[in-house]
Amino acid sequence: MDGRDRFWQRWLVVVTSIVAVFGLTLVVAPPIGRRFFSLLIYGSQSEIEAMGSTASSYITLAHGVLGAVMFGWATALLFVVIGPFARGSWEAWLTIAVSMTAWFIPDTVISLWLGFWPNAVQNVVFATLFAIPLAATYRTFRRRKGREVTSVPSDP
Repeated sequence: MDGRDRFWQRWLVVVTSIVAVFGLTLVVAPPIGRRFFSLLIYGSQSEIEAMGSTASSYITLAHGVLGAVMFGWATALLFVVIGPFARGSWEAWLTIAVSMTAWFIPDTVISLWLGFWPNAVQNVVFATLFAIPLAATYRTFRRRKGREVTSVPSDP
């Protein structure tokens, strides 16, 4: 991996780590998540709390589950980025690209469909942080596709 590709790999480590920390924050510090999403969606940090304790509790559960999934996804992506992606694996590049697309399309569609366009805008910003390094490394990784050597473990 050349210096330019190494830069993009480090970029992905940072962005993926931010996703992991954000996801974990939703789990371990629920008030922060409620205030963040309340501000993002309603323009007020207290709107979710104003919905009442039952609704707020359910939203806290949904944010916690979302955060746990984000943390797990980011952890898996981080291992891809520091391992096979760093070694120039085309499959690693595809794993990141397909994973991001599989999240982005349904999340953005449901956000727009339900009228929560601020979440769709946030999705675009977030996806762009991954799309930039993927676009920058596409040609290099695609060229390497045919030259990859995979090792198969031998029986002991």
